[in-house]
Amino acid sequence: MPVSRRTLLTRRSVVLVVALVVIAGGIYVPVVLTAAAPAASATLAVPAVAPAAEAVVSTPAAGSSAIALTGSSTILASSGSTTPVPIASVTKILTTLVVLEAKPLTLTDNGPNITLTEADLAILGQTQAEGGSYVLVNVGQVLTERQILDIMLLESANNYSETIAIWAFGSLDNYLTAARAFIAAHNLSGTTVVDSSGLNPASRSTTTDLLTLASLAEANPVLKAIVSTANETVPGLSPLTNTNTLLGSDGIDGMKTGTTDEAGSCLLFSADFTVGGTTLSVVGVVLGAASSADARASVTALLDTAKKGFTVVQLATAGEVVGSYSTVWGSTAPIVASESASTVVWSNSAVSVRSAVTPLSETDPAAATPAGTLTYTVAGPVESTVVTVPLALGAALPGPDGAWRLAHPGELLG
Repeated sequence: MPVSRRTLLTRRSVVLVVALVVIAGGIYVPVVLTAAAPAASATLAVPAVAPAAEAVVSTPAAGSSAIALTGSSTILASSGSTTPVPIASVTKILTTLVVLEAKPLTLTDNGPNITLTEADLAILGQTQAEGGSYVLVNVGQVLTERQILDIMLLESANNYSETIAIWAFGSLDNYLTAARAFIAAHNLSGTTVVDSSGLNPASRSTTTDLLTLASLAEANPVLKAIVSTANETVPGLSPLTNTNTLLGSDGIDGMKTGTTDEAGSCLLFSADFTVGGTTLSVVGVVLGAASSADARASVTALLDTAKKGFTVVQLATAGEVVGSYSTVWGSTAPIVASESASTVVWSNSAVSVRSAVTPLSETDPAAATPAGTLTYTVAGPVESTVVTVPLALGAALPGPDGAWRLAHPGELLG
């Protein structure tokens, strides 16, 4: 029986629909099942770092004082006058730096031989007449430059400070010219010298300048080695004993005492100590104490309380959740710190943090996939104050399943 035209058209429509469905399925389904998924969005909630307690540093009631990290211009604590005052034999640190700049030594080179003469004996007589500290002179004795510096610094011998200054520069006036050039070059605007020993009260400085001078001394290996020596032997002389009796206690490894009627008792010091595995170096000074015992007590209190002002602050803990990724198909995963980090801070120094999140390019990123960084910046004088902590996924972030893809072509194909 012949098929009607109507039936034929119906059959052709059905075939066409089926063909279109097959074609659409063959294109649509693979496209949406393989299309790139929308990027996950990140939300961070990084905990703020609470500041440490404010440092309370014990400074002397009399005279003046200051303490700072070695090489830092930031004063951790200070007291008393900030104007120039007599500094007694602390002046010899400047003398040594100026001499070593003109006549440098190394730790294995003691420098040229110097023969003591009648002129050096006359300097001794003048020092004795003025009531200054001294070490005896043997005319004709040959000493090295290093040995004379040892005598000058350890025993605080005023006469040997003049002997070495005249040897290095030809005359005391020439030395003073060089010393004033050194002072200007290092911006020690509060410092004045009129002699090589500090016996003259017109040789003056400020606590701030002396911290700078101490840092310069710490940077000179020979000077640092001398002032950290408790005892030394020089042939022909009595054993040398460092006048700084705090040497070796509380991490103190230098630097110079000084006492005159005008200056009182003074002590310029340097010390190393460890906080949370970090070694810190400080320089400090006490000027104008009533006695050597008072100066030592003030230094001990100043140093001990300053040490307590440095604390370890925890910045991040491994595994700590600091945010999350989320997706339009409903998957979420935490963002965690990949490692622990801490830092040493001074007093209540502020800690700021900035974050950088990494876009996730993988379809199904696994746990531990890098997710960005946290960068902590610590205010204050402590070095290495920028700490970077890597972030990672704390769990896998599943991609969209097939059902969601087929139902959401708009999100996948734009």
